Amino acid sequence: MYGQRQLRLRVLEALEQRVKQFAIREDLWPLRVPNQPLSLDDMVSQVLGDEVRAFDILSLRSRTLLHLAWDDSSWDAWVIVLPSKLKLFCDTSHEESRILASGGRNEGDESDRIFLELLSDSAGEHFGIEMAGGPPSRVRSSIADRDFLATIFVNLFEVTGMESELRQELVERGAARSANAAAGGADLRVDVEEWLPLVLS
Repeated sequence: MYGQRQLRLRVLEALEQRVKQFAIREDLWPLRVPNQPLSLDDMVSQVLGDEVRAFDILSLRSRTLLHLAWDDSSWDAWVIVLPSKLKLFCDTSHEESRILASGGRNEGDESDRIFLELLSDSAGEHFGIEMAGGPPSRVRSSIADRDFLATIFVNLFEVTGMESELRQELVERGAARSANAAAGGADLRVDVEEWLPLVLS
């Protein structure tokens, strides 16, 4: 256990130094971003060398902002809190873990919400990633505000053009209002508010 804590501290100290190089972009204020998504896996390997085999990268995780799961894959947006209390916003897929942005102190969830808003508004493009695939079958979030989460998914589904897939899923689930949705007669927000309780855990 002591050894793990020491390894974790070394990684966090290296991250503190690296984050100082992140760029300020007016359209992403108050977040800062690397030139491209930074591979957390590669950075941990560089810091720890052969000791990386004894280290669990996910031990850096302070909390998960958003977990999306499909039948054959999953994706997470999550936060590392550095010793300075600065937050790093990361994502993890089945392939890798990456650092996407930094910003905000670990006090309240304002910067968490800003990150998720910017992520959904651009389907990840603001942070150099691409969010794709159909509507997830399971969703989990550390943010309990259902209205906020609904807004996030409305934005994401609009940007990625998933409206018809979402409405078809509602039809297949036998949701009453979705019959009108399938005919294009319902507002996307109505559909998202119907879908979200079905997948939220």
